[in-house]
Amino acid sequence: MLKIQRPPFTVVYLTVVIAVTASFAPLFWLNAVPWHQAVSLYCITLISCLWLTYKGLTPLAKAIESIKIGLLNFKDGDFANQLVYHDTDALSELSRLYNESAEQLRHEKRWLHQRELMLDKVLQSSPEILLLTNDNDVVVFSNYAARKFFRARSRLEGITLSELLSHMPYGVTQAMRASREGLFTINHDGKEIETWHLATGRFLLNNQHHTLYILKPMTRELSRQEVAVWKKVIRIISHELNNSIGPISSMLHSGKILSENLGEPRLSRVFATISERIEHLTEFVQGYGKFAKLPEPKLKRIDLVTFISQLQQQWPFNYVQQGDGNLIADPTQLEQLLINLLKNAHESDSSGADVSLTISLRNKEAIIEVTDGGQGMTEQVLSQALIPFYSTKSTGSGLGLALCREIAEAHHGQIALQNRPEGGLRVRVLLPSVLPADE
Repeated sequence: MLKIQRPPFTVVYLTVVIAVTASFAPLFWLNAVPWHQAVSLYCITLISCLWLTYKGLTPLAKAIESIKIGLLNFKDGDFANQLVYHDTDALSELSRLYNESAEQLRHEKRWLHQRELMLDKVLQSSPEILLLTNDNDVVVFSNYAARKFFRARSRLEGITLSELLSHMPYGVTQAMRASREGLFTINHDGKEIETWHLATGRFLLNNQHHTLYILKPMTRELSRQEVAVWKKVIRIISHELNNSIGPISSMLHSGKILSENLGEPRLSRVFATISERIEHLTEFVQGYGKFAKLPEPKLKRIDLVTFISQLQQQWPFNYVQQGDGNLIADPTQLEQLLINLLKNAHESDSSGADVSLTISLRNKEAIIEVTDGGQGMTEQVLSQALIPFYSTKSTGSGLGLALCREIAEAHHGQIALQNRPEGGLRVRVLLPSVLPADE
């Protein structure tokens, strides 16, 4: 229904008309003056009163109209207007309060805008994947990590969740479609199996139900916790063994002296065997200690010509280099990593000619691959090969590949194992090619 708005102050004008008419009523009733004179006087008086009322109400009407326009601007989120009123009456107080309110609202709007910018910066910089969808499953917000995770070249806003998940691995698709909170795994070809955590939340925004998806990579965290437990176990075992080896070595030395004085060859053989086993045990403890106490890597640019030449003196291999970037790493730790990988390659029933080392240098990363022509690994062995103490060799310590992973992660890199289609194993190590800021 269309509502007709009355002009402002209509009641005031009607009151003036009624008052003037009422004051002239006795004059018309008593016929004290001629009728036409009375009408003329009535009209002149009425027009004069209405004009005076109009002149008196015009400033008030303008002030109220200004306040109305200002409040409409408030409604639209515009707080820039100020009222200018010079008189000292009730309207001046109202104008002052209006201007103070506008100033306060401008300040709060600027403050909220700064907070929104800060929040957006935090969300966009977050390493966690953030995705917000409305009740139609259309993405309305995503951060940079989400775009990278979903391999999108542009913004994700406006894309449906079904379209987004259509090319994603099975694990993430099932978890997000079911909105199932908790851990799930993603299996990428040629890479280590990744563990992720999904958290979801539903809330009302602009009278619409929205769903927030937060995906957090947990592979490195779980590996870190797992390795931390193993390191603690190794430190405890090493401490106890060292406490035992010291007294035994001392007693062994005394026993050797006694056996030499007695001239008993059988005792000499017994003590020689004990000495050999103690040396082996000492090397064993030192090897495990190296894994448990890996120092912080000292990063520097590596001279590949010298580095590869020294490496080939220990294990023969075919070398291929791709790209012209830099290899940034701790030389000692990287050498230990590659020695372990090359040693495994040569012990895989692969001929020396099939063992290769390929280093691909890129802008911000270096990819190191060691391949062999052996029998490869079963799926079960692949899934456990990087775990400390796990070994398929009868004389293996189970620390070679675990130490390789520890070195790679200490460099903020990754290591992955994959069987080659043509036979054999490929171990890929990805290292960032960035020097610390103080370099």
